[in-house]
Amino acid sequence: MQAFEAPAARLVARDGERLLRLEEIELLFASHALIIDACRNVVRANKAIAFLASRPVLFALMRVLGEAWPGDASREELLARAFRTRDVDESHRARLRVEIGRLREAIKFRAEIHATERGFVLEALQADNVAVIAPPIEDEHGEVLALLADGEGWSSSALALALDVSPRTVQRALDGLAEDGKAEWFGRVRARRWIATSVPGFPTSLLLPAVDVVG
Repeated sequence: MQAFEAPAARLVARDGERLLRLEEIELLFASHALIIDACRNVVRANKAIAFLASRPVLFALMRVLGEAWPGDASREELLARAFRTRDVDESHRARLRVEIGRLREAIKFRAEIHATERGFVLEALQADNVAVIAPPIEDEHGEVLALLADGEGWSSSALALALDVSPRTVQRALDGLAEDGKAEWFGRVRARRWIATSVPGFPTSLLLPAVDVVG
């Protein structure tokens, strides 16, 4: 029972954040909200789900837009958080437009993105709310852990490709997560795969409601 009472996620919004228990997450999933799930890097709408775990830039943009909802997010904040740059030039702005276009296509089943004078704003379709949920604690290896949390075994090379970082960077993150008891591996060296362990505060896939897959 203690696992069910422990915080399983955080609800993040422009006016603050609060911890959620597992039962509160289940109620949220059953609602008509558009849910941006940073525990798994997916976007949920009713029983449909769009997987963005292998497209971290798109998910980062979606999260910023969700946290700013119902207002808009500035181009500067989108660039800083999705591309990790503050020295913005025209090439960055051009890339932002391209990635926003890709995000529009990925989420068109439940939301639209409109340009504003200072940035972009998210419009939820057939949803009465937008909710961003994130792990209770986000550490320096959070992006790797988010991918591992989908329950599938990942190779280090696949993780590096998905996150657009070097294999050495991923391996350091995996070693750190393993030391903290948050990840473990199985298989021989060339076929080694990594998965997330049962980390307190992270709901397992078996506890979360089933969903239909979209795109």
